[in-house]
Amino acid sequence: MSVAESLDLPAIARAADALAAGGLVAFPTETVYGLGADAENPAAVARIYEAKGRPSDHPVIVHVAPGADLSHWSDALPPAAQQLVDAFWPGPLTLIVKRAAHIPDAVSGGQDTVGLRCPSHPVAIALLRAFKGGQGGLAAPSANKFGNVSPTTAQHVRDEFEAELASGLLVDVLDGGQSDVGIESTIVDLSRLATHGSVLLRPGHISSEQIAAVIGVLPGLPDAAAPRASGTLESHYAPHTPVAMQHTDQLAQTLELLRKAGHRVALIHYSDLPPASASVRLRAEPEHYAHALYASLRAMDQADAALILVEAPPTTAAWLGVNDRLRRAAFGSAGILQQFLAQ
Repeated sequence: MSVAESLDLPAIARAADALAAGGLVAFPTETVYGLGADAENPAAVARIYEAKGRPSDHPVIVHVAPGADLSHWSDALPPAAQQLVDAFWPGPLTLIVKRAAHIPDAVSGGQDTVGLRCPSHPVAIALLRAFKGGQGGLAAPSANKFGNVSPTTAQHVRDEFEAELASGLLVDVLDGGQSDVGIESTIVDLSRLATHGSVLLRPGHISSEQIAAVIGVLPGLPDAAAPRASGTLESHYAPHTPVAMQHTDQLAQTLELLRKAGHRVALIHYSDLPPASASVRLRAEPEHYAHALYASLRAMDQADAALILVEAPPTTAAWLGVNDRLRRAAFGSAGILQQFLAQ
């Protein structure tokens, strides 16, 4: 039985009521699980920041139901936005557009823009249709503590927010199985088309080439004045165990050196390599790798290892989203591998 066929509609109705009352509810999307609140209730949005430990100037994405009136959220929606909506929604694409004046700036970190997305997961769609009769929006960053690895199962969320569930700050976690895509949505800025064109703020499942096929031009790279967006800090998506990446041709020697030095290593790889203290092997296919990446990082974080060593994926365009997440996961551990090897 599919997720769509097994929807727990009473649970979804209760979750929608809790959200309308200002509560927090975690719910599945095709990318990762989100921590949802009424996007037009600043007090509810503030609870997201409280639960996550998230800086107040870091914007969140507003999730809307299929067919939602986007003019409610932006009174300056460019034609390119509608073209991308028609091509990719529901799906893993977030559009940054100018925020309508009546939309609270709590969702945009004080900026004059807003990020909008329509997820494709059947539970998310059912929840968005039940919430305010399908006319509301849910502010929903990933359902994890700020900077940590994003959750791709309901259990990941329960583990992350055990205290908040006990206290009632998080009302409920809707279970929709493991997220299909596994990494966060592509984010494209369309708020400065006249001066900067479209800009890719965060790579994801939907590529720049796919976007260009719809709007006729490749998105540019972000500049210093680009809007702040979710998941774009240099250090992000990181487990508690330090993370290092290394190319395939170096890994066998590195693993042997670390073993001889007595270091426990957790390995994420796709090639034939010597054994490590703990390991998970993923297929060298970008979609499969992305689907399993966060669950693998979480599993290796529980392996009682001194280091998570990742075999660097290919650098082709299809791997851009995966490499972006791994680079940010390893950013805060820069130089750690050299430290271990020097001991």
